Amino acid sequence: MDTRADHSADSPAETFPFIVVANRLPVDIVTHPDGQQTLSPSPGGLVTALSPVLQEHHGCWVGWPGEIDVELEPFVTEGGVTLHPITLDKTDYEGFYEGFSNATLWPLYHDLIVQPVFDPEWWEVYREVNDRFARQVAELAAPKATVWVQDYQLQLVPGILRLLRPDLRIGFFLHIPFPAPDIYRQLPWREEILRGLLGADLIGFHLLGNTVNFLHLAAAITGENSHTGLPALEIHGEAGIREATATIDAPDGRKVGVGAFPISIAIPEEDAPTDDLQTLRTQLGDPEIIFLGVDRLDYTKGILQRLLAFEELLETGALEPEDVVLLQIATPSRERIEQYRTARTRVEEAVGRINGRFGRIGHPVVHYQHSSVPHDLLNQYYRLADIMLVTPYKDGMNLVAKEFVAAHPEGDGALVLSEFAGAADELTQAHLCNPYDLDSIKRRMIDAVTELRLYPDRAQTRMLALSEQVRQHDVHLWANSFLDCLEDTAGRSTLA
Repeated sequence: MDTRADHSADSPAETFPFIVVANRLPVDIVTHPDGQQTLSPSPGGLVTALSPVLQEHHGCWVGWPGEIDVELEPFVTEGGVTLHPITLDKTDYEGFYEGFSNATLWPLYHDLIVQPVFDPEWWEVYREVNDRFARQVAELAAPKATVWVQDYQLQLVPGILRLLRPDLRIGFFLHIPFPAPDIYRQLPWREEILRGLLGADLIGFHLLGNTVNFLHLAAAITGENSHTGLPALEIHGEAGIREATATIDAPDGRKVGVGAFPISIAIPEEDAPTDDLQTLRTQLGDPEIIFLGVDRLDYTKGILQRLLAFEELLETGALEPEDVVLLQIATPSRERIEQYRTARTRVEEAVGRINGRFGRIGHPVVHYQHSSVPHDLLNQYYRLADIMLVTPYKDGMNLVAKEFVAAHPEGDGALVLSEFAGAADELTQAHLCNPYDLDSIKRRMIDAVTELRLYPDRAQTRMLALSEQVRQHDVHLWANSFLDCLEDTAGRSTLA
């Protein structure tokens, strides 16, 4: 395989003072018509935030390249970051990724939108893959290195690393919600995962509510009456934002910091050319109002709900088909899992029905694309849209909402945002809706349309406030505040 990297990693014995560990490497494998495979950079907020730190410290990123049974040698990116691939075979993928991560933990952490599957065989594979990640990191980490573990797929890694390499400074960040203790306690392996997380020096969440849930869980499943074998955990202080004012006395005597660190985006440097935007608008029939949805096709994202709300507004005449279109980008996701296949079927049935009822030949009212969109084109869609619809039932943060706001620095446009997206805690000037209540979505959609049509100054003031919030709290603030807090927490633990 041609990795098209600058040069190969120096040697297998090379160690690194800073390591990021994530389920995925920040690259995509591209298969060409001739069968040749190459690696292309995979842009994203996490990559943008951590690349400068990795470059500065000659760091390493450990993760899976995204294809089953693909074995790659470590290689160095153009920016000087070493990528160290982990190989997953078919059993690993089905048990660790599709199974325990995304059919057990994902629905559990998203408040049981669908029923989690508790399969002991998946759990065994999850443990084995986490152990593999941890052992690889233990070999790559320099003495007293900083290791930042990312997300729900790797919750056992901090605890295993702590046993293998007690000298390391370990941070863990959860990118999805953390549920209430009564929900989490349904998980048969709750104590094992708690032990894994407590191997970190700092545990970070997006929201204060997630942090409080975790602290309550830690107190609830330990102690003399818990029957877990875990000693009672002493918890001090209260959770704060961008600081670990709450700490847990871990069983090994360390102090584990816990705090909320809301993730954000890198602010785009340039806007899309206006002539390109007009061309795109013409291709959509030159409507007065363009609604936009951009999501992975996931049952948590509320795509069907927004389609049904749009359909009812057309049905009642609150919106006229000649004046509006809805552009929905639905990126393929986990398509072998039954709930995801069902979600796609329902969404696409709704798209066809709405277009059959309200569209005309050559002029659909819903433009739907079930594929990935190049980043440059996606930014143009953000700029093009008049109203962004972000309606998840539950979301850790939802960076799409922030990306849309950042694409409208002049304050044009409007954002309809679910109360249950983490972004709603920060983007309070958005048109907030309850995605479980179709009438709530409809009201906020009409509010946004009405404000743009009749009260443009009010709409602009609202969007400028959102823009200022996003620009003042970008992805670099997120990364720097977490890493500064990790250094402080680990330092205090060492002194203790």
